[in-house]
Amino acid sequence: MEQGRAEPAPRLRAQVPAQGGSQPVRGGHAGHDGPGEHSGGHAGAAVPPDGAYEHRPAVPDPATAFVPAPVPPRAAVPPRQPQRHSVRGQVLAALREALISGELVPGEVYSAPALAARYGVSATPVREAMQLLAGEGAVEVAPNRGFRVAERTHRDLAELAEVRAMLEVPALLRLARALPAERWEELRPLAAAGVAAAAHGDRAGYAEADRAFHHALIALTGNRRLVQVADDLHRRTQWPVTGGSAARTAELLAAASEHTALLDALMAREYAIVERIARDHLSPARRPH
Repeated sequence: MEQGRAEPAPRLRAQVPAQGGSQPVRGGHAGHDGPGEHSGGHAGAAVPPDGAYEHRPAVPDPATAFVPAPVPPRAAVPPRQPQRHSVRGQVLAALREALISGELVPGEVYSAPALAARYGVSATPVREAMQLLAGEGAVEVAPNRGFRVAERTHRDLAELAEVRAMLEVPALLRLARALPAERWEELRPLAAAGVAAAAHGDRAGYAEADRAFHHALIALTGNRRLVQVADDLHRRTQWPVTGGSAARTAELLAAASEHTALLDALMAREYAIVERIARDHLSPARRPH
């Protein structure tokens, strides 16, 4: 190539004259006027005056038309690694079980690094889980030390049980008069899960089954705020009393069997029995601690 002469750009598609321009449409057949002469494309056709041509898009030449390159297949997406919030959830479940079982002693202070070493994780998800437990009243923040397991008295539990009865019992009685028997039958598997956990002496397992059963009951009201408040109160009643002993299997079974008796009374529309069982079940004297 001669120096100073620009190399022509590659042709991607047939050129279309700019709108309003005066470039002529060239004839493409043998026997028509040669380059530089106006031609209508057919012999004998009238040639319109200069500037009166209608500009139409040229038909792309298949030999020179742009053809996009094929898109290569996407590489296989590697499986997602567990996110930190899932680790936090596992740590939270483990800490709840340790609190309910009494493994974490009320009044004692535990540091996040020490608990992280116990569970084989970093300190960050432990701190995050402990902050959630602090919001539930299970632990208290001890500045520069860690987290202190909250101490509970029988009076604390009695007050919580009284508030729960004020909310849950009237709601349950309204549901008893409104729902058909089959809706209560749907809760049988939740009641059975509580009985199974109690039969094995699994205190933490029973606590989760008990929470799930009561959550399902209150959820039938359709009142999300009531469900939220009831769940929070229920969590707070599950933390052990300071100096209390672990619940025995017989106590767990007695509490679990009340779920089944409550469903039987609801299905039979025995409203007085429903109220009695519900109040007795929420009483701190009847709940396993």
